[in-house]
Amino acid sequence: MKKLLILIFWSNVLFGQQTYTNPIIHADYSDPDVCRVGEDFYMVASSFNAVPGLPILHSRDLVHWNLIGHALPRLQPEEHFSVPRHGQGVWAPSIRFHQGEFYIYYPDPDFGIFMIKSKNILGPWSEPVCVEAGKGLIDPCPLWDDDGRVYLVHAFAGSRAGIKSILVVKPLNAEGTKVIGPGVIVYDGHEIDPTVEGPKFYKRKGYYYILAPAGGVKTGWQLALRSRSPFGPYERKVVLEQGETPINGPHQGGWVDTPDGGNWFIHFQDKGLYGRIVHLQPVEWIEDWPMMGDKGKRQPVLKHNLPLPSHTWSSPNDALEWQWQANPQATWSMYTSEGKMRLFALPGATNNLWNLPQVLLRKFSAESFEATFRLKLALKEGEEAGIVVMGKDYASWVLKPTKEGIQWLYRTQNNAQDGLEPEDQLLGSIKFTKEVHVKLRVKSGGLTQVSYSLDGKKFERLGPVFQAKEGLWIGAKFGLFAKRKDFTNDSGYIELQNFTIQD
Repeated sequence: MKKLLILIFWSNVLFGQQTYTNPIIHADYSDPDVCRVGEDFYMVASSFNAVPGLPILHSRDLVHWNLIGHALPRLQPEEHFSVPRHGQGVWAPSIRFHQGEFYIYYPDPDFGIFMIKSKNILGPWSEPVCVEAGKGLIDPCPLWDDDGRVYLVHAFAGSRAGIKSILVVKPLNAEGTKVIGPGVIVYDGHEIDPTVEGPKFYKRKGYYYILAPAGGVKTGWQLALRSRSPFGPYERKVVLEQGETPINGPHQGGWVDTPDGGNWFIHFQDKGLYGRIVHLQPVEWIEDWPMMGDKGKRQPVLKHNLPLPSHTWSSPNDALEWQWQANPQATWSMYTSEGKMRLFALPGATNNLWNLPQVLLRKFSAESFEATFRLKLALKEGEEAGIVVMGKDYASWVLKPTKEGIQWLYRTQNNAQDGLEPEDQLLGSIKFTKEVHVKLRVKSGGLTQVSYSLDGKKFERLGPVFQAKEGLWIGAKFGLFAKRKDFTNDSGYIELQNFTIQD
């Protein structure tokens, strides 16, 4: 049987019958960019206020990706990001490999454009260097030219800069660490390409190319601009748009080639509460234009032959999926010698989890999925902990010890960013217990039901079905929290004994 399966696999590869289906990642990896080093592909994405930031994913076939680390262990400035700053932080980054080093350029829309680098994709990464300070400077991408000169293209966020829908190219110093000139407006999209942004910079066969999305996240299209000079003037062509497909706003990503000469484009689709999920399009160069997607139609493919033989692998590091809402303090969470993650119930001034720093979250990983937590409880009276599904509207299922037992509360908040206190509904009480199992089921469309068990076998529903909602520029997330109102010299905790997730 094993020989038969191997024969089928290789015959499928040889005869072009192995296919992939979009999206290749049904999770919120917003504003992806990609580079290739040998036979390895690396992807980065926006991470906003989540910590650690700047996720790095790895693939050998452009279809199957593993999260292998984060390039930013903490966000800068430290004090600014000690509290949740939803929608701030790391916006659209770019990744390049140049002379034996990986470079990541990323924007913070409130502080400027930054660069970090490393000789090893797993780090350690250098401390962020401010390439150019300023508000609203976003979506940077470098280009090292054949003559040794270095350039940077970027866009503007109207919310901070007061201008938008234009792209500029600026000269960088040889080290790529500093803008050394005012730059030139190379494209103005106001007339036919509003909200042009997210540019990526390339050179091919004597042409300089800027690939940039326009038209807005939910309904836009992908542009290719080309010129014989980095400073223009640039010609324009739409190379990908929704067309007759259900893939709205297909744009913003990176072009990459494969070792066998193939060409591909990775981009996102805004899928509401699921965030900006990742698609892969074939690219065909026609008259020196990168035409993307379904051949001759400039629209996304839903299914296509694999770029390369499939390279799946197992045992990803699940712990990498967890991120805090702000720069963590050393006391928030620790691992035990048995490898269990312990969250301490430390003071939090608000019951509104949108504003609470010590909330540990992860992305929705599929259209529908089931996640199960086995929690050790060591909470004290006056403390609480639980499960949360986070977004602009959120719900949490809260364990709260009292003198009589442990209460289950259902806590909800609509328009959480308004800063109001959430509403509590008492669901019932359970006897004092050292362990509880909590199961979270998300159905298609984000309908979420939570249940619990004391023995891990018989589960009881806990509260009503909750409609998950997106966050600020991101998809819904779910996770854990623990808190108390006032300081004590010996806080209680919850401990994650086991966690499983199934699509």
